[in-house]
Amino acid sequence: MNRPQLASFLRTRREALQPEDVGLPRGQRRRTGGLRREEVAALSGMSTDYYSRLEQQRGPHPSEQMLAALARGLRLSLAERDHLFRLAGHAVPHRAVRADHVNPGMMRILDRMHDTPAQVVNHLGETLAQTAPAIALLGDETRHTGLARSAHHRWFTDPAARQLHPGEDHETQSRLLVAHLHESYTRDGRGSRAATLVDDLLARSPEFTRLWQEHPVPGGYCPVKRFLHPEVGALELHCQTLVDPDASQTLLVFTAAPGSESDEKLRLLSVIGGQLVRP
Repeated sequence: MNRPQLASFLRTRREALQPEDVGLPRGQRRRTGGLRREEVAALSGMSTDYYSRLEQQRGPHPSEQMLAALARGLRLSLAERDHLFRLAGHAVPHRAVRADHVNPGMMRILDRMHDTPAQVVNHLGETLAQTAPAIALLGDETRHTGLARSAHHRWFTDPAARQLHPGEDHETQSRLLVAHLHESYTRDGRGSRAATLVDDLLARSPEFTRLWQEHPVPGGYCPVKRFLHPEVGALELHCQTLVDPDASQTLLVFTAAPGSESDEKLRLLSVIGGQLVRP
């Protein structure tokens, strides 16, 4: 671990970021450019004291999980993330692990959508980042661990995952999720994380097995989705998507027809933000 270089790298990247880059207000009392230490700590999900000690060359040896959180908070590119890991004395993450690292361009867009349900998911259906309205709409999907991180896996193994959608839409949703996982498995091959998901679901879900054997192919768009929210009731939302250059991550944005009842309910969710997070 190279403490002086790690501290310098963190400081320069913090000072290079502006509040607007991460969706924060600049405020009238900010005298210098760049982010404050407490802002980087909050964006990275750690205490201000922990982050400050790293910049002061007296902090603990950060774990890989802490470094990954810092890379997200500082909006680092993959090359910058690799450099961060090396400075901290860790091996550079494999490409499979990098699926957890949100593309900085995606994060910049997401930061500007604070009043809209939006989230970044990887090709395995794992949610990497959400806006507050998305948490209010869908729940905190980043809290899951293990195979349950994948929405594809939860859909076929956890009955609670289906409660947000009307029963008559379940077959369509099941087929869509299998098609997406089929595409990832075909691309990544045996021995991949996609293969681990497939093997587990084939062993646990007859429904998944039936659909898997049909070789469904995903369509070129995200269809209209109907939700049954426990607080605001039924919503009908359109889902727009933005795919990053290597097709490993997708930004999902949920919108409603202007003036519709669903639009009014989305506005309510955007106001109350994460206060309606489902258990």
